[in-house]
Amino acid sequence: MKVWKLVSGILSIILFAIVSFQSCAAGVVNTIEDNGEVSGSAGFFVAIFLLAGGITSIAVRKSTGKGGNIALIILFGLGALIGFTMHGSFADLSIWAGWCLINVILAVIAMITGKKKNETVSNDGNE
Repeated sequence: MKVWKLVSGILSIILFAIVSFQSCAAGVVNTIEDNGEVSGSAGFFVAIFLLAGGITSIAVRKSTGKGGNIALIILFGLGALIGFTMHGSFADLSIWAGWCLINVILAVIAMITGKKKNETVSNDGNE
């Protein structure tokens, strides 16, 4: 899972730039059309969660505890929730929210399958 966290972190940071520029454009369109949508603002929040989750993913890739995975679940989970619920006519936001959801699922898998800190193996022959 270390490699996945590194790749996921790098891709999320790159996607931050794409999503933030796209969200600015969507926000301008929402303002010009005066359609009452908040998809531009929602996209900006998703971009922020992508950046925070990407940095966290890179920082905790070698940790053995559950704290880093919990942080990833919260950050990417908020990004997915905001993206899926507020996308409006900005359909690409669902794609970015899907990426966040993939990261949430993989963080849950990493937390479940990860080694415990205080786990000891006894090989003394007595069973």
